[in-house]
Amino acid sequence: MPLTDATHDLESRTITITADFAAPVERLWQVYADPRQLERIWGPPTHPATFVDHDLTPGGRMNYYMTGPDGERYYGFWRITQVDEPTSFTFEDGFAVDDSFAENPDLPVGSNTFTFEPDGDHTRMTAVTTYPSAEALQQVLNMGVIEGATSAMGQIDGLLAS
Repeated sequence: MPLTDATHDLESRTITITADFAAPVERLWQVYADPRQLERIWGPPTHPATFVDHDLTPGGRMNYYMTGPDGERYYGFWRITQVDEPTSFTFEDGFAVDDSFAENPDLPVGSNTFTFEPDGDHTRMTAVTTYPSAEALQQVLNMGVIEGATSAMGQIDGLLAS
């Protein structure tokens, strides 16, 4: 598994996940730039994602849903704030109420920065999510966000190998 570290810090309100992949930066970038590839890794294996909208440009929006084993759908969105292809992008990741993709006001929105750094013939990916409060961070921790994110990232190696 490519995951090297997954930590959270209530004081700084952050979750940081680091992973190393046996692929160049440009190849890893393509996983996020192509909605069909992103669907294969965004969401844990038990809750695959479907991206309805995919605009990885500043000001763009990406709407998706994850489908659980029982067929129930869980809706979410990304609001893209910065893009520096192929080394980083920043986005707000939130939960949506339904297939309208309207923001769910009862759940926190996290500000994410994904960076891709070359390390020889490998790439180190660092994903940092910052929440508006320690309580918001604790809420998503209680929902299993670290377990979900790390199991989702665990699918990237298989995609890169295919």
